[in-house]
Amino acid sequence: MIHTSIIGAIGDTPLVELSRIRDEIGFDGRILAKLDYLLPGFSKKDRAARQVIEDARASGALTEGQSVVELTSGNMGTGLAIVCGVLGHAFVAVMSAGNSAERARMMRALGAEVVLVPQAEGGLPGQVSGADLALVEETAKRITSERGAFRADQFTVAANPKAHETGTAPEIWEQSGGTVTSFCDFVGSGGTLAGCARFFGPKGVRCYGVEPEGAEALARGDRSRPDHPIQGGGYLMGDLDHLNGINLAGLETVSGDEARDHARLLARREGIFCGYSAGANLAAAIKLLKGPERGGTIAMVVCDSGLKYLSTDLWEDAA
Repeated sequence: MIHTSIIGAIGDTPLVELSRIRDEIGFDGRILAKLDYLLPGFSKKDRAARQVIEDARASGALTEGQSVVELTSGNMGTGLAIVCGVLGHAFVAVMSAGNSAERARMMRALGAEVVLVPQAEGGLPGQVSGADLALVEETAKRITSERGAFRADQFTVAANPKAHETGTAPEIWEQSGGTVTSFCDFVGSGGTLAGCARFFGPKGVRCYGVEPEGAEALARGDRSRPDHPIQGGGYLMGDLDHLNGINLAGLETVSGDEARDHARLLARREGIFCGYSAGANLAAAIKLLKGPERGGTIAMVVCDSGLKYLSTDLWEDAA
């Protein structure tokens, strides 16, 4: 097939069984990894970016040549930079200075204007908190108003979970031959988890959210450590619109160290070079297969590429 643009290459990523990790760790069951880090923007957010822009253009909410603004940890912004660039929309990415520098550089290379917002007092590079995100949101709102832009609000627009309800989850189901019994995902905007849960729920697939240890907003648990390294989520936002009315089987917590160690395990044992959130998903999946999902088949998403973390501590002394 020859696509008319790179947008057509968003979707249909491979599904890989993590059998080498199973053999090394020893758990009862199967883990199937959806390799969305192989999408054009190196993250699962390409799916939501395409859906948001295409739906907005179809409805008239986004007009020809109108600018697009969105807050991002770097992944949604990269997807939007790609889609907007192809379709002729200027894109402004508003991002916390706490996110890794690779993300801003990639978005700029793709034609986006990147506005970096200083972190809240006491913030640490590589660790973006809810307070940091609130500052980014304030800036995004201001720029949207000043420029008469369309706000691609990934935290509220229905197109975000729709992309995963109609894309990610059906692909996993078909590729697995309908053998998936559970699914887990690290919660950022909640779009992937919500969309997949809508598709999987009627099929009896149990869905779990994954949160950082010490930033357990959804679980109403420990919130004493919002400064974690798992970029793209865990912002201590307990009320995420996309998860309203979604019936989850449970929530798993993962520490930053666990996410780091399991991301390195994916690289070393399976050749999957991913970021922190995929490491968190793997850590959670293993816990579930050692607990309530013992003997089952759990699916997870490899959310983004390890290339986006070369300036962080993820790959320091990784041997």
